[in-house]
Amino acid sequence: MMTASTKLSALFAAKHDGQPSTTQPYDVTLILIALALMSIGVVIVTSASMPVADRLHDNPFYFAIRHGIYIVGAIIAAMVVLNLPMQFWRMTNPYLLLAAIALLLAVLVVGRTVNGSTRWLAIGPITIQAAEPAKLFFFAYLAGYLVRRYEEVTENLKGFIKPLVVFFALAMLLLLQPDLGTVVVMFATTIGLLFLAGARLWQFFALVFAGILAVVALIVFEEYRMKRVTSFLDPWADPFGAGYQLTQSLMAYGRGNWFGQGLGNSLQKLEFLPEAHTDFVMAILAEELGFVGVLAVLGLILWMVLRALSIGNKALEKGRAFDGYMAYSIGIWFSFQTAVNIGASAGILPTKGLTLPLVSYGGSSLIIMSVAVAILLRIDFELRVDGVQAIGRGDSKSGKSKARRKKPIPTSASQTKAAHAESGASAEDKSDEADFSTATVEAKPTKTSSAEDEGKAGIKAILARVAQEADNG
Repeated sequence: MMTASTKLSALFAAKHDGQPSTTQPYDVTLILIALALMSIGVVIVTSASMPVADRLHDNPFYFAIRHGIYIVGAIIAAMVVLNLPMQFWRMTNPYLLLAAIALLLAVLVVGRTVNGSTRWLAIGPITIQAAEPAKLFFFAYLAGYLVRRYEEVTENLKGFIKPLVVFFALAMLLLLQPDLGTVVVMFATTIGLLFLAGARLWQFFALVFAGILAVVALIVFEEYRMKRVTSFLDPWADPFGAGYQLTQSLMAYGRGNWFGQGLGNSLQKLEFLPEAHTDFVMAILAEELGFVGVLAVLGLILWMVLRALSIGNKALEKGRAFDGYMAYSIGIWFSFQTAVNIGASAGILPTKGLTLPLVSYGGSSLIIMSVAVAILLRIDFELRVDGVQAIGRGDSKSGKSKARRKKPIPTSASQTKAAHAESGASAEDKSDEADFSTATVEAKPTKTSSAEDEGKAGIKAILARVAQEADNG
């Protein structure tokens, strides 16, 4: 047995026949990818924000300092979440959904309006973008729903429609802000998760078709969204009006070429490109680090998404359905939000205000994305230690058990005869019961006995019992 202070590495070694194990308790690769993306974000956000920070706050490092504080907060939040077992998310996901709805309602009532959008809750010096935790909480609820109602989702239409009703309610609250980008990301993650959970193909394609129609309708009946689409189709038709932001972003991509202009040498960040350190941070990265830099960031995010999907597969193989669906949702979420952010800045998709995961400036996004990575790490951790148990609670009782003396067990037929000759018939029955129980206790391995000693003790107990029964017969 092992004491409570035994290290986790020793537990892994015990599981593998006592051989020293090189298995890490956490996915080090995933941690390094997240830290690499955060480090790139610090460098690019600092470079992109210096001109606007100097003009607005007379401090070129104003946004860089705030971004550093956000990273510290994100790491602390990730460490806290890393210590929460997945059972917490399984049990609380319905309440998390209620919390998401409450946050979105609070934004509409007491939210702060910036650039025509009401998306932020101001709590003293802290500003929270309610849509960010709402996404994570909804995905946790959806994973829990798929576990609880798996047969309904895969076998009848009613079970398939129920989570869509919840999504529709959240989408309406988000569109009132308005925030179509978050709705699109949540919709893509929802249909992806339902497809992976085994929904019927006709339901899946019907949902995709209905979603596309809904997005088209939202664009057509809203003038500013229609202008974004027309400017996306031909940004050079109005380069100083509706197409200004996209044309400046495309200039940044064009100047970057293969290896970029060098770190800090961007021209578009000199307040030519609006929101250079938030939604369009990838354009500045492309201008300064070139195609190679963009490819490196895309490779890191792709690696993280593949790790999330791999963790989800392992969780489903081991019967952890909630953990698997949660990992799937995080992987789909990261990949689709990255595609929308980079696609918008590169002119592939209409302009949308979505951050680049773990890179863009923004406290709410950075903290929630870090929490999502911590959940992935926790799922992977529980998969790695699945079946490995540290036996430490009974160690405190070992002193008491050792202090108890066991009755000697007769080991030969002559000793058994002598014992029966001195006692009556009733004493014989009691002696038999006591000897049998003692033999059973003695056969159990102690904490200090070796495998050979345990085998010998078991054989002696069996022989003693056979001798007693022979004498009684």
